[in-house]
Amino acid sequence: MADILFVLTGADVWTLNDGTKHPTGFWAEEAVVPYQAFTAAGHRVTVATPGGVVPVADRASLTDPATVEALEAIAEFRQPLVLADVDPADYDAVFYPGGHGPMEDLAVDADSGRLLTEALASGRPLGVVCHGPAALLAARTEDGGSPFAGYRLTGFTNAEETQAGLADRAPWLLQDRLVGLGADFEEGEPWAPHAVVDRNLVTGQNPASSALTAAELLKLLAA
Repeated sequence: MADILFVLTGADVWTLNDGTKHPTGFWAEEAVVPYQAFTAAGHRVTVATPGGVVPVADRASLTDPATVEALEAIAEFRQPLVLADVDPADYDAVFYPGGHGPMEDLAVDADSGRLLTEALASGRPLGVVCHGPAALLAARTEDGGSPFAGYRLTGFTNAEETQAGLADRAPWLLQDRLVGLGADFEEGEPWAPHAVVDRNLVTGQNPASSALTAAELLKLLAA
């Protein structure tokens, strides 16, 4: 049995470029589907958030009754650890679900950035899906660069943000920022499952990629 750390956003709003507070949180499918995959494989999941706040699911992600029922049954999401107190060395893998919430807090969270840097360097599996890669922006090497520079990865694309209707109001676009880090961004078809594996890093493009991302992380754990 492996111990897997889920890092979830603690934000319940996303500040748009006009100052509007757009209600958000984590995307339910991106947390529930991997959680179910990992626990069905016999692994244990622990959740951490900035400040240990109880994470909130984006209401727009609560349209599927089965997802809502599953989410309500997962006690770990209601009992998060304080992210600043977490040592990634205590876990066999780390996973970041998305939702627009990470664009608000994890993208600038130094504790999350430290954890990501250490997790990547450890060689243990690191999975990140959809808007979760916003957290990669806070990760820094000792010389101030990004540890993810040169990695092949994916995340929510500019095309998907445009089709979702928020691109023109977003303070920045995830794909642009990841490219700016020096990452090799691989864009799949909008809304279709797409995951990229590079060394110990697994990234998924969108909510539909949650199961595929989890499956690829499980392969790394079993290797």
